[in-house]
Amino acid sequence: MRRRYLFRVLGALCVGAAGITVAVAPAGAAATACTAAESAVYTPPAAVAGAPGTVLACRATGLPEVPGSIAMKAWQVQYVSTDVRGRAVAVSGLVAVPTAAWTGPGTRPVVSFHFGTLGLGSQCAFSRQLSGAYQDEYEGDQIAAILRAGWAVAATDDIGYLTGQTHSYMAGHQSAHAVLDAVRAAFQVPGSGLSAGTRVGVWGYSQGGAAALWSAQLAAAYAPELRVAGAAAGGIPADLRAVAEATDGGAFAGLTVDATIGLQAAYPNLPFASVLSDEGRQLVADLKTLCLIGTVARGAGARSENLTAGGLSFDELFRLAGPDGVTWGEVVDAQKLGVDVARYRIGFPVLQYHGVLDEVIPTDVEEAVRTAYCRAGVTTRQRTYLADHILADSQAIGDVVAWFADRFAGRPAAGDC
Repeated sequence: MRRRYLFRVLGALCVGAAGITVAVAPAGAAATACTAAESAVYTPPAAVAGAPGTVLACRATGLPEVPGSIAMKAWQVQYVSTDVRGRAVAVSGLVAVPTAAWTGPGTRPVVSFHFGTLGLGSQCAFSRQLSGAYQDEYEGDQIAAILRAGWAVAATDDIGYLTGQTHSYMAGHQSAHAVLDAVRAAFQVPGSGLSAGTRVGVWGYSQGGAAALWSAQLAAAYAPELRVAGAAAGGIPADLRAVAEATDGGAFAGLTVDATIGLQAAYPNLPFASVLSDEGRQLVADLKTLCLIGTVARGAGARSENLTAGGLSFDELFRLAGPDGVTWGEVVDAQKLGVDVARYRIGFPVLQYHGVLDEVIPTDVEEAVRTAYCRAGVTTRQRTYLADHILADSQAIGDVVAWFADRFAGRPAAGDC
């Protein structure tokens, strides 16, 4: 329970256009054996080739940071995904499958899980933390719950955690691609025993909640062959303008700075280095090396006016354009969830949840997404908890697992719009 303890010590809480249609990795495209060195999994290849979901490297691993004694097979993997410009990129992650035989209906389901905010340092990658390679801040309670239910896990590290890269934190389309391609990769891992036609669930909280809903919005266009049965998303930073305003100068300001770093990594034409003050350049350099607790501690109290040359507010920063004419504001708004939902064709139920005492994500931001989904006819259900940001995450685990169990069993879903 290290992560919850550290959160209490530091008072840190995570913040956490249509998709590109792509070819599916054929079964024969997978690696023939999972015998790669760990360095091969986390080193970007000189060139990336293969359809999304193609396994580039994999290795067997344990997951000592997953609580409880769960018999499983687990692998760290590097696989092909797609960035926001449609280019093939390599992404790391993990796949875990219980060793006990599946006794439920159909074939063993897969839950694609996206972590909450971990920080930008490459050592912070989710698969490294759960495998014990870097033991810092993350506990694997959700992963344990998925495996205890008998389901497999495909957990992306998201784009930009390979050595020498910068994580594209809060870039919604890229996160969705990584989440959906993690499932494709799980089917290709030698020895996983997973069936490509099985039911799939998508789950995430905070940063992962945004990734889960972007996955829901893009699944029909980007990964139409996946049988997504439902998406569960909590603590959702669905409107980055509102989150920036709420966190600027506060205890969680470092997370908003991380978001500017991450968006510029995904959209490199955005003006960034030239906009920063000396204080801003130093903070950005530091945050690129830190995990969550260090990020919150180092970034606490940071204000946009102090980090930018000329003392720019976020509104002024959002008006700045790159050489292609695209502004920061346009990119930030492109990450907003719940906009023009009808065109995304979400054809499966969605569960949204949050704590009513959330001090990181304004609750009206999450309510706005639910309202938009209801208006678009998405079967949506909401759960709220008398909890802050971090406690809502843990309190919801049992409800989320029960909800997925109904989806995987094919039971009809009831919304509460």
